[in-house]
Amino acid sequence: MFEKIEPLLQSERSGREGSWLEQADSRLKIVAVLTWSFLLALTQQIEGALAGLAGSALLALLSGLSHRTVIKRLLAVNFFIIFIWLVLPFSFSYPGEIVAGLGPLEVTRQGLDLTWLLTVKGNAVALGAVAFFSASSVFELAAAARRLGAPEKMTVIFVLMFRYVQLIDQEYTRLRQAMKARGFRPAMTMHCYRSYANLIGMLLVRSLDRAARIHAAMRCRGYNGRFWLSGEFRLKKTDWLLSSLMLLLAGGVLACSFI
Repeated sequence: MFEKIEPLLQSERSGREGSWLEQADSRLKIVAVLTWSFLLALTQQIEGALAGLAGSALLALLSGLSHRTVIKRLLAVNFFIIFIWLVLPFSFSYPGEIVAGLGPLEVTRQGLDLTWLLTVKGNAVALGAVAFFSASSVFELAAAARRLGAPEKMTVIFVLMFRYVQLIDQEYTRLRQAMKARGFRPAMTMHCYRSYANLIGMLLVRSLDRAARIHAAMRCRGYNGRFWLSGEFRLKKTDWLLSSLMLLLAGGVLACSFI
């Protein structure tokens, strides 16, 4: 049932198979990402955030990711950051040093500084997560999370969601293509709204039907509520080197934050 689950970015790597981060223990990757993200989230100085962004860029280079993959992932993150730029600089008015005005709206230097800080921190966290997690398969990450003490139900949901979100997307694509083949064109009309409502309803019905069939198939194969995830985890010399590197990067962020 899960034969097609593969590492998401294996085909998007820059050609360096078996990179340093790819060979690292998956448990260490999870701990490193959580610690790194937590540290960057607490950083309140732009110097520390920039140091974190530089550290995440270094990790991305070590992971062997292609530039195209990195840009594509960061574009997805910055799509949401754009909304922060559209709101926060205008809403941080009092107290604040006004640097520009647009009708009744006022742009403050404090609002711009905070928005810029959030932008750098968001990109640093996203880049670090992509650098680590792109080097592991979903099964490896789930098994490592389970070994670290994550709830079993949460890891099962994670694995199943990864697999079947893709199937739901394929079902959605087929339904959209069927609508286009029948002459459907998006427009601001009640017919268009009803068509989209029917599309969502059909997608929910087919998803529930597929979930019931999958559950029945799993029960026929002996599933009793326990999802077995196997994996061999053993710290190597490279893992200790990676831990040392992360400590150095974290120290650099802290040093820049308090300079």
